[in-house]
Amino acid sequence: MTAARTTSMTGEPSTPRTPTQNPLEIILLRQWASYMAIPIWITSPDGILIFYNEPAERIIGLRYGEAGPLPVGELVSKFEVTDEYGVKIAPRDLPLAVAIEQRKPCHSRLKIHSGDGKHRLIAVTAFPIEGQGGRFLGAVAMFWEDSQA
Repeated sequence: MTAARTTSMTGEPSTPRTPTQNPLEIILLRQWASYMAIPIWITSPDGILIFYNEPAERIIGLRYGEAGPLPVGELVSKFEVTDEYGVKIAPRDLPLAVAIEQRKPCHSRLKIHSGDGKHRLIAVTAFPIEGQGGRFLGAVAMFWEDSQA
């Protein structure tokens, strides 16, 4: 069996589709997130950030096209994440990491030093994504600026 080939809009052959392509549920989730007004992050089962939407870009001060995929653990260093009192957070304690590792929902209030140089107080809720047949597909985090954090 060979990989299916697709054709680009210019009629040139594009890269063959491989079995490592994202599951349909994640593709649809990413599409849904792109239409939402609330900031949303999507991660793979192994903790790699695979998408965040435009509202998320405005809060973190960095376009997804500039950041690209990165491990959840790098978020702590990239955005200088602390708890609401300014205490550094271990990567495993981030809501996304909890949703991935423990496969349970998690909510926290955090401070971040965003890519645009601003410090922001945010509230984050993350939850695991499970597909049909119990397939673990990754996790989603929704967050918003929180003046009460």
